[in-house]
Amino acid sequence: MKHKTKKVAIQGIAGSFHHEATKRFFTDQFVLLSCINFHDIPNCLHTNTAQFAVMAIENSIAGAIIPNYAIIDNNQLNIVGEVYINIQQNLMALPNQKINDIKKVYSHPMALLQTREFFKDYPHIKLIEDIDTAQVARRIKNKNLKKVGAVASVAAADIYGLNILNYSIQTIKNNATRFFVLQNNVNPKYEIKNINKASLKFITKHEPGSLSKALNILAGHGINLSKIQSIPIIETPWKYAFFVDVIFDSYGRYQIAIQELKKEVSQLKILGEYKQFNKS
Repeated sequence: MKHKTKKVAIQGIAGSFHHEATKRFFTDQFVLLSCINFHDIPNCLHTNTAQFAVMAIENSIAGAIIPNYAIIDNNQLNIVGEVYINIQQNLMALPNQKINDIKKVYSHPMALLQTREFFKDYPHIKLIEDIDTAQVARRIKNKNLKKVGAVASVAAADIYGLNILNYSIQTIKNNATRFFVLQNNVNPKYEIKNINKASLKFITKHEPGSLSKALNILAGHGINLSKIQSIPIIETPWKYAFFVDVIFDSYGRYQIAIQELKKEVSQLKILGEYKQFNKS
């Protein structure tokens, strides 16, 4: 991407996995805008405080981050890209600390979930949930917290001057997280080339076989369904919205399929059209 320096909003701070994902997608210069939680991100985009946002949407172990789908949908955000990173969780502490010195380890709940098996061998360590992996690393450094560890990225250890006691402590070594790159849907500014993937939301009609009919329309036009996620519609009990990702070779055939799909479902919304991320 070639433009003037951009501001990118993320949940977390420098050294977080959101920061790592941002660096992988935006290979040129950017300014990081840290948000305390995901709900702060839409306001950053709507006020143009940031031009882009990067938000985790699913993990290969834990599955979809369903609340983030709702944030994107309810705040009229536009998906303009995706990025995957391999998540490596590492145990770190102040220099000259050993693992037997550590009494407490703080990290994001997801990081602790992914590393719980490792800590079974260290029953003297108490695991405590915190808001962000990198924020814990920064706090340990700034407050000179001895006997306290963090589970975070190698980048966090480098940035905040911590020593890594154990590398790659997650239970499942092939642990990837997918992130969406987002903009304000009202005034999109990013031109996307070679579009071959889209994220859609639709609600089926209250008829037998309605979901099957919708999916058959996509298949009939050579469109590959790469993900489907059902989410309850809160105001209508026992009714669901479907969030789907589709991949296609022909944008023209995709557009035809969308027009047919609109007739088959009671509601259809395009959350974003973008280029599939090359994981290699």
